[in-house]
Amino acid sequence: MKHLLPGIWQWSWFSQEKQLDFNGLYLELEGQAVVVDPPPLTDDARAVIRRRGRVDAVLITNRDHVREADACRREFGGRLFVPDRDAAAIEIIPDAIYRDGERLPGGLLVIGLLDQKSPGESAFLLMQGRGVLIVGDALIGKPPGDVSMLPADKYVDKAKAKEGLRRLLQYEFDSLLVGDGVSLLTGAKGIVQRFLQGAP
Repeated sequence: MKHLLPGIWQWSWFSQEKQLDFNGLYLELEGQAVVVDPPPLTDDARAVIRRRGRVDAVLITNRDHVREADACRREFGGRLFVPDRDAAAIEIIPDAIYRDGERLPGGLLVIGLLDQKSPGESAFLLMQGRGVLIVGDALIGKPPGDVSMLPADKYVDKAKAKEGLRRLLQYEFDSLLVGDGVSLLTGAKGIVQRFLQGAP
């Protein structure tokens, strides 16, 4: 379990199939403990979460990042939040759904993204320090120090999906925490901007 930023920890599970890390986040924000997109828990991650206390909320960024959310909810408690536009495609029953523009536990702002792999793909913005943006499948941290998107066959129209990501540039952020790959702790907005301005 890595302590990335104030109040933010990350643990990872390596996917042999995808050949990259699947990341989960544990956040302590505004007096609340939040887990985002949890992959299988490592012993270290489980110990840190237990030591620090309860979990108030488990957040899923999209229908394909349910991962170990239900197991995490059972083990640590907390309400499970899923995106409204993906809720019907998620097999487990959530405690709540969220929509674009809402504030979630910990003060996270929901940014809904259009034309992505799934209709409910969302990012979360934390306005602490110089800004922290959390994404699920919207951007991948690969290669390390840069960002990319999923393969074209994951989208109806990859060019439209890339265009839909430009919404992220309306917000101020210096760190980008990714569900898959390597997170960017500084200079993230410039890296994302360069990627989105490149060829489709």
